[in-house]
Amino acid sequence: MSSTATAKKNVSSGPVLDWAAGHGPVTGALSATTGAFAIATTGAATAMPPGWALAVGAAGALGHTVVGLRVRNAGRTLATRAASWLVGAGWTTWAMTNGPLTWAALGSLATMGVGIGAAARSAALFEEAREEEAIAVEQRQIAAELSAERRAIAAEWVDRIQRVCSITVRVLGVEMWETGAGFSIDAELPAGGATWNKIAGESPRLSADARLPHGCTATASPGIDQGRVIIDVTTVNVLEQERTYPSNYGTLSLLTGIPWGYRTNAENILAYLREQCALVVGPTGSGKTNMVHTILAGFARAEDVLTWVIDLNAGSAGLPWVLPALNGSIETSEGKPVRPGVDWLAGTYDEALTMLDAAVRVAKQRKMGYQDLLSKANTDLLPISPRIPQIMLVIDEGAEILAASDRAMRKLAEKILEVIRIARAMGVRTVLTALGATGTVLGNLMIRREAKVRVALTGGETEGMDLGKMFPGSRGLRVDQAPFKGAGFMGTPESPAALFKAWRILPNQIREIIAATSDRHPTLDAVSAKAAGPAYARRWDAQRTAWMRDQVATDDAGDASLAVPGTLRLSALSSAQPESAEEELTRRFREEIDAQFGTAPDPNTTDEGDGSDRPAGLNLSALRGEQDSPAQQAALALLLAAGREGTGASAIARALADQYGTTRQTVVGWLKTWMRDGTAARVGEGTKARYVHRSHASDD
Repeated sequence: MSSTATAKKNVSSGPVLDWAAGHGPVTGALSATTGAFAIATTGAATAMPPGWALAVGAAGALGHTVVGLRVRNAGRTLATRAASWLVGAGWTTWAMTNGPLTWAALGSLATMGVGIGAAARSAALFEEAREEEAIAVEQRQIAAELSAERRAIAAEWVDRIQRVCSITVRVLGVEMWETGAGFSIDAELPAGGATWNKIAGESPRLSADARLPHGCTATASPGIDQGRVIIDVTTVNVLEQERTYPSNYGTLSLLTGIPWGYRTNAENILAYLREQCALVVGPTGSGKTNMVHTILAGFARAEDVLTWVIDLNAGSAGLPWVLPALNGSIETSEGKPVRPGVDWLAGTYDEALTMLDAAVRVAKQRKMGYQDLLSKANTDLLPISPRIPQIMLVIDEGAEILAASDRAMRKLAEKILEVIRIARAMGVRTVLTALGATGTVLGNLMIRREAKVRVALTGGETEGMDLGKMFPGSRGLRVDQAPFKGAGFMGTPESPAALFKAWRILPNQIREIIAATSDRHPTLDAVSAKAAGPAYARRWDAQRTAWMRDQVATDDAGDASLAVPGTLRLSALSSAQPESAEEELTRRFREEIDAQFGTAPDPNTTDEGDGSDRPAGLNLSALRGEQDSPAQQAALALLLAAGREGTGASAIARALADQYGTTRQTVVGWLKTWMRDGTAARVGEGTKARYVHRSHASDD
């Protein structure tokens, strides 16, 4: 047997004695009596002077008394310990004189041990009770101070609500937030029909009256019954702080909520999407893309969710969740290849249509294939679990697709609405994003009815942010309350619309989440996989993902030595891409004008010469200069090419949408500017209004 095994056997055999442990009443008494007996026996055998034992006992009693005073022991404890030393010393002195081995000596020693043990136990209990009482007194003092603070807060806000809202409330409780960012007031409304809405509508005035810091609010919400109100008062603006996505990538479930950010009290806000769809709006620069990544991170961590992503802007929302896995650039902690962070990514129109068709088939097949399961569970909602996961369809700028008038986009919109309409019970839900909370986005009844989880990222932007339409029934919401990137308002059926902020999720965190959750992703159930068919099964085929894998050199595309494997090539930025329809129209128009009229010199050029040898021609400087935006130049070219018939803002916006992402509102702004400076003229009124370039308007 090895020495290590022998050591383990020796350690594990017999009781373990902790020689560093203190004495209890029993071990202390036993130690005292055995020590006294040993000293008395040795002293009697060696003729030791008996007075020495008495002197040592007196010194021990004095030393323990001094130490007890320093640690503030009770008088009973000091007396018990001093008496134990003196009694032990007295018995030792008597035993050394009369002999320690007599029955009288041994009997008295045993009696002394029992007495010392009982006295020590009594003293210990007294000390414990005394300590607990001291702690209780301290807690009562803290509670009294806190109660005084709460009473002061209650009195202050009763006066404030009376002064601002003309309502006299009775405060029933004040709860200080554990985060230290504010407090909540539970108040009873007066009789006579007063409601919490009246206080909610005065939120800005209450916040100003309380002199709260910028970004902090006093918001009211319904209480435990209709005669109560909860007023949340924020005193620390946590929204101005940038917090990264929590590094704990633990398992989540759709049924217990997915965290999307945090409220002003620093508590997480959860989105429950088993039956609800979601709508996220935010203008450029508000942090909408980061919010989408936060949503995808929550879905990736869930054990009962499969995420399908549609982003017609080159799939940019889903690429960071797919490329690390497709390129094999990351592995799990066990060294295994990872699965993509999303289950399916569509970056083209055709792939998006294929995905939506598959989603519709899955929803219909689940209705037929799981009838027995629904019957056994006695429910009409498909029980979602890792075995039968929910499909979350995330469509970036999907609300704009629903509002588009283009024929192809209308077909895509019809499929999206069909998924929303028929797939709730069968576990297929959508998350749509949009650039603004406008009537165009919210005009669809299906969106208003199904998308009850709503987010408005403002970033201080006021244009296109109609919070009244986004959160009907909510009062006191102002864009200037959330001027920070990633901040805005979020409302769910479980939580009224209020300020919140999304976490900042970093690119390296996306890679970490992909690796940490790879083994957690469920697989599509057999019934759904059969319905989805080959379109789903072959979604990661090389020919289907070629656009994702397309790579190019980083800075110098002409220098092959600078090529970096794994670098994504953005097709829109590649000079080798085929000419778009709008670019072709602009080019052909300019060639035709040059051929027919000749082109006047650009006033911005600095070429020398008087230009007398140049033919007089049509001056196209309107396409340059102030119109330095490529999108504006293309729009003006389309207007000019439309001839005397003219064109409309919608037609121009549709023609430029794919290449430049131009919206109708942007084109309307350009047309108004061109009308003011005489570049364009408006013909007709209402829906028949057309815009004509001045070179054609002069022909009329």
